[in-house]
Amino acid sequence: MGVSYSDGRLSMDHDPLERGPQDACGVFGVWAPGEEVSKLTYFGLYALQHRGQESAGIALSDGERIVVYKDMGLVSQVFNEATLDSLRGDLAIGHCRYSTTGSPVWENAQPTFYSAREGGLALGHNGNLINTPELAAMLPDSRRGATTDTEVLTNLLADYANGEGRTMEQAARELLPKVQGAFSLVFMDEHTLYAARDPQGIRPFVLGRLGETSGAGGWVVASETAALDIVGATMVREIEPGELLTIDERGVRSQRFAPAQRKGCLFEYVYLARPDTTIAGRNVNSTRVEVGRRLAKQHPVEADLVIPVPESGTPAAVGYAEASGIPFAQGLVKNSYVGRTFIQPSQTLRQLGIRLKLNPLREVIQGRRLVVVDDSIVRGNTQRALVRMLRDAGAAEVHVRISSPPVLWPCYYGIDFATRAELIAANLSVDEIAASVNADSLAYVDLDELIAASEVPKNELCRACFDGVYPIEVDADSRGKFLLEKSCGTPGAKLATK
Repeated sequence: MGVSYSDGRLSMDHDPLERGPQDACGVFGVWAPGEEVSKLTYFGLYALQHRGQESAGIALSDGERIVVYKDMGLVSQVFNEATLDSLRGDLAIGHCRYSTTGSPVWENAQPTFYSAREGGLALGHNGNLINTPELAAMLPDSRRGATTDTEVLTNLLADYANGEGRTMEQAARELLPKVQGAFSLVFMDEHTLYAARDPQGIRPFVLGRLGETSGAGGWVVASETAALDIVGATMVREIEPGELLTIDERGVRSQRFAPAQRKGCLFEYVYLARPDTTIAGRNVNSTRVEVGRRLAKQHPVEADLVIPVPESGTPAAVGYAEASGIPFAQGLVKNSYVGRTFIQPSQTLRQLGIRLKLNPLREVIQGRRLVVVDDSIVRGNTQRALVRMLRDAGAAEVHVRISSPPVLWPCYYGIDFATRAELIAANLSVDEIAASVNADSLAYVDLDELIAASEVPKNELCRACFDGVYPIEVDADSRGKFLLEKSCGTPGAKLATK
């Protein structure tokens, strides 16, 4: 038993552009004795990098002690081959993090770790808890300084396991019904991998089997099916809402800690998940293409070209072009290597704004009437800069089409949307937004059309950011307070704003 940490530090990154909606983390876990679980976890996290680009970490056990290695930065910045070769064991969990509020510092990187005489516990969390203060109040006074919802949960789970002779499995089964919010959890002790999903199943979570295609043997859990693909695992099934899995040498055991009340996040289909991921049996790319088709039928326009805002707008643009008969073209080139940077841009570069990530193909755009397809508008700053850039490149008209409904409400379950006061659609009409971003026209797909494209029943989806109907209610008095306590934020007396 024991723990060791990386000691590197990197400065906070600076992004001169408005960020798109951010998810609060991706999780991965593997139980595969005799295999290179550190490298399997690395590649799993690599596939989930889009879910969190702030920090990355791996916890690994060789059966005697847990080692945690984590740092600020992208997965490829945190780990190299020498590091992975030194991390040997039979089971591991991994995490890539994006903090919605609170301090984006090394201390808050995951997996979190708790050490006691009885054994160690490492835990990674995708989602956001909405009753963190109540959970923190259950901790002994000596550990109420926890600075994230995940750390609070780790300490509580360890306390439950260390008290009254409970096993980790028993502790989780007793504690998890008391936890409210969105959580897809991977956690481990020295010998066993565990996975648990909140009763609403808000964030995606899947179970896979190693061995059929990779040559390795064992089990994998991950935020998205794309992570299974990259490590050669075969999809077995989704982890059910309200389900706890225990994975060890005896195989996979399933228990229910709460009845399922399915409310999967609709925005996963819009933006968050990779297009090659499958959620609830529906391929995300197919959903996005179908949304584009429906958007074209709902909001046609006379134009010369349909161009996407890469990459998230591309599938919907393909569908829009297909249904409208307007030719599809790549009018914007994305610099895939910009991403999140740790270099503070100069004022001159900051003024270039969106050109750091997107650059127009003037030869394609000049003199053309454009339909520009994007996935969402949150604050409007990026869309405004994009329209300006296209007009500067010679576009005759710019008609913006959005493959999601207006984002009207903040998310309390793990997506970094702005407060309602900052959401442009909550404060302006569609025509006013069009004028604000200087588009010739603007239209959003209807909510019912988006739901139909997902092929998931409306009552099994969380649509709160679009319609304000929250499946796990956060009362009005606590909503303002809660905005300071989002996943990877700070609970209790240590609340911190952005």
